[in-house]
Amino acid sequence: MVLIGGTSNVGKSTVAKEVAARIGFAYLSTDAMARHPGRPWRTPESEVPAHVAEHYGSLTVDELITSVIDHYDRLWPRIEELITARAASNRGSPGLVLEGSALWPARVAGLQVPHAAAVWLTTDDSLVRARVHAAGSYEAAADEERALMDKFLARTERYQALMIEAIDGLGLARIDAGGGQSAGELADTVLAAVDAQTALGRSSTGR
Repeated sequence: MVLIGGTSNVGKSTVAKEVAARIGFAYLSTDAMARHPGRPWRTPESEVPAHVAEHYGSLTVDELITSVIDHYDRLWPRIEELITARAASNRGSPGLVLEGSALWPARVAGLQVPHAAAVWLTTDDSLVRARVHAAGSYEAAADEERALMDKFLARTERYQALMIEAIDGLGLARIDAGGGQSAGELADTVLAAVDAQTALGRSSTGR
């Protein structure tokens, strides 16, 4: 099992799918298990749901952080059950690449499961901002649409800062996803980190 954490729009799903394809594992996102209010920008296929606009428009950044952490706290028992069940399954079962922002470092580090590795992807806030602006056509968006994207970004950047502090404090594996690497190159880096691990999220050097 390979666990890949990181904040929104850091590239987790793209890299996780590449890793899964390389090693013949199944792929799953924690978002598929229970979804927090989604991304507050329009796409060609859909408008922003009213409850999502209200969520980002009415809450402060501190309240948004509290909301998403509370959501992940409620979701964690299901994630832990999934990981534990997979680890206990017979060796003929397919492996799993599980990715998601809900993979909080301290919770993952506390797991006692065999045949598992964990890494977290991080990147500069400027890259996440550029991706969100592109996805939401920020320059062409109305002021109220920009305000929702700005709030989403502020929450995302704060969440990443908290996550990096936790990762580094525990000496866990963190990979810079913002160096212009392709998904394939990042998959190579993830798999190298996985191979080096002697404990969940840690190599023999402590990272």
